Amino acid sequence: MSRISRFIKLFRQAISGSETEYTTGSIDRAIFLLSVPMVLEMLMEGLFALVDIFFVAKLGKEATATIGLTEVVMSQIVALALGLSMATTAMVARRIGEKDNEGAAVAAMQSILIGILICLIIAVVFYFKAGDILEFMGGSPELIRIGTGYTRILLTGSSTMFFLYLLNAVFRGAGNAAIAMRTLWIANGINIILDPFLIFGIGPFPEMGVAGAAVATTIGRGVGVGYQVYHLVNGKSLVHLKLRHLKFAWDIIWKLLKVSSTGVLQFFMATASWLFIIRIIALFGDAAVAGYSIGIRIVIFTILPAWGMASAASTLVGQNLGAGQPERAEKSVWRTAYFNMIFLTTISVLFVITAPWLIPFFTKEPEVIHQGVLCLRIICLGYIFYAYGMVIGQAFNGAGDTVTPTLINFVAFWMLQIPLSYTF
Repeated sequence: MSRISRFIKLFRQAISGSETEYTTGSIDRAIFLLSVPMVLEMLMEGLFALVDIFFVAKLGKEATATIGLTEVVMSQIVALALGLSMATTAMVARRIGEKDNEGAAVAAMQSILIGILICLIIAVVFYFKAGDILEFMGGSPELIRIGTGYTRILLTGSSTMFFLYLLNAVFRGAGNAAIAMRTLWIANGINIILDPFLIFGIGPFPEMGVAGAAVATTIGRGVGVGYQVYHLVNGKSLVHLKLRHLKFAWDIIWKLLKVSSTGVLQFFMATASWLFIIRIIALFGDAAVAGYSIGIRIVIFTILPAWGMASAASTLVGQNLGAGQPERAEKSVWRTAYFNMIFLTTISVLFVITAPWLIPFFTKEPEVIHQGVLCLRIICLGYIFYAYGMVIGQAFNGAGDTVTPTLINFVAFWMLQIPLSYTF
């Protein structure tokens, strides 16, 4: 069999959706089988981010800036989701590595119950505070008038995003990254289709402006969550949720909260610092925020696939530690980081060269273009460091050590990034 034939066969296996453990065999093969669906999953998420900003940018800099300001607040909810998801992946992967499928199902259900309580609180709080949030973030009166509906809809419906992350964490821990991939392809595919119809009022749809983007996002993610739930209850997954699991197991909940609390703090160190960064940028007007928002969406388009590869390292570490093979877990981390570095370094070179052509694809406003080009070129210079940092950080998380990445984030974001941003 030729190399091309073997590659095609392995690629088909990677996206087929079969769950397995990765404690034996070739490490590079395991990385490939886990990374391909995760990278494709995150690539779709990044593609949606680009399409979303492409349509919204047609409404002007205020609408574009609304996306940027709301996204910073949304990232705080993402921190909660990622923290709990990280703990969920680690616990489910460990149980799968121990051949304890029932224990994995119990852990998954406890994560879901925790998530429901968190999302109820979030929905109530943000429904009433949307306009105040935009004002606090430095939005102009016109931006607040245009963007309050978008912010209210997106933040109130953020439970759909929360559970996309959380339930995909269950599938990743079980070694089935393909289900997670298909979930985001379905969710974001619906987003992309609905976006122009709801934003511009095409056909029978109402013209909702920037608020239409929030409605499209919430509908798409809601369908994605329904798809995830179906696969968790249909009996074909290693993690099979049943009615008997629908009860509180306080010892498991305590373990999840203990691990996820430092995980939430870890991600909060990064996302909350972004709040301060965007607040500083907002001092320079809506055009600066709009340019930054476009630039950062392009960055996300490439960072998310790299994050998918990093998530593969988390699963490999969790399963191999559960199987009592720490040396194999460590080797998996360094190989994954090496592949990630090659990918992001290539993207960095391309972005430095093509930034002046990429940003005008989204907007024709000169000041917005200028700010976007600066954002894209400067941020991508750090890609080689992001490549190793995100993989090693996720490896610690997969091992259940969330303290080390938290301390690193505190130093990098709060002791360095924010003071330097304000100074410069």
